[in-house]
Amino acid sequence: MSNNERMTIDERYKYFRMMKKRYKQASKQEKGRLLDEMQAMTAQHRKALIRIMNGIPERKPRSRQRGRSYGPAVDDALRVIAESLDYICAERLTPGLVAMAQQLVAHGELQVTAEVLHALDQISVPTVRRHLQRLQQDQPRLPRKKSHERSALIRDIPMKRIPWEQAQPGHFELDLVHHCGPTTSGEYLHTLHMIDVATGWSERVAILGRSFRSMEAGLKHCIARLPFPIREIHPDNGAEFLNDHVLRFFRDVDPDIMISRSRPARPNDNRCVEQKNESLVRAYLGHDRLDTVQQTNLLNRLYDAMWLYYNFFQPVMRLREKTVKTDSQHSFQIKRRYDLAQTPFDRLCAIADANTTAYPATSTITDETRRRLQRLRDQTNPRLLRRRIYACIDSLFTLPSATPGVTENVYQTIPIASAILKGEDVLVTLSFD
Repeated sequence: MSNNERMTIDERYKYFRMMKKRYKQASKQEKGRLLDEMQAMTAQHRKALIRIMNGIPERKPRSRQRGRSYGPAVDDALRVIAESLDYICAERLTPGLVAMAQQLVAHGELQVTAEVLHALDQISVPTVRRHLQRLQQDQPRLPRKKSHERSALIRDIPMKRIPWEQAQPGHFELDLVHHCGPTTSGEYLHTLHMIDVATGWSERVAILGRSFRSMEAGLKHCIARLPFPIREIHPDNGAEFLNDHVLRFFRDVDPDIMISRSRPARPNDNRCVEQKNESLVRAYLGHDRLDTVQQTNLLNRLYDAMWLYYNFFQPVMRLREKTVKTDSQHSFQIKRRYDLAQTPFDRLCAIADANTTAYPATSTITDETRRRLQRLRDQTNPRLLRRRIYACIDSLFTLPSATPGVTENVYQTIPIASAILKGEDVLVTLSFD
């Protein structure tokens, strides 16, 4: 506090509390000198200082509130002036209130009296701030979804991790891979990825943006070619999955589908899909930006070929046993054992062949669907398929990015999978020309 400035009320009472200790221990002559010092510092009357030193040096609450100094006419003028200046802060607004009021009167936007002009000249910055805060409460605003509404939406969705020993197909982990490059501005491609924990079956589709229309088209794209039913979906806590529209979509698909979610900031709860995001998406596409309709269509054709290549020709290993060993120094080591490598399709057929009570074959994959998928694999040349996959990737990155103003439909059907699951005989001849 500068010596040239007056004390505020709070500073004054803080000073009184500090001086009271010296005042109580001082002699009569010393008390007089202390009173002289306090009178010089605070400019208070001597008798008032004596009462404060003999009492409690604290501010007393106001027994009666002051009335309003400025009436509705001043409020009306402030509302019009603040709107005219696009609701700038009170510090910028207050100095020019009179001049702006006179200019608005000249243009017929405001009517004020001499008393209102005088009040606008005398009003302080804090008073203007209080009046504007109260006036802004009456302004209509667009309804916004509150955070507690989202909390209520996901409160009943359990947080869990699908067990690694899950043996029944149909428990899917879901995730969204962003192809935004170094910036997330604008619309760009996402890969909607579904991984079955029991078999490793992978479904991928490219969508442009994260709106419900895009998510709905992508989910229908994946569900259409699944050869077995969905029993559980397990996404992370992203709003693109946990919203009213997507949850209603899954209830419409099957009311018995169980919906669970991972714990916040725990990517290991979606460990299967996170691992496959790296090996089945990033390993092929990297981290470049993809953001056009042409790239979306070509990427979906690529994923169509990769659906065949991975699910029917890529053996994967599944964790069979996990034990924890502890040594004498109380450090532990996890020992993992894996089963023989099998393709996701072979694992699906093996589970269907296991005639157990818990997982009957009729609830996994039908014989007719198995024969169709087997015929699809038999007529596919995996070496030629791999060459065409990499040729498609080369074509993908030769396409230009950021094409503005394109509004055509970006979701095409999957000709191979859809035809096979409909019972049609298809000759696999993939071309990416």
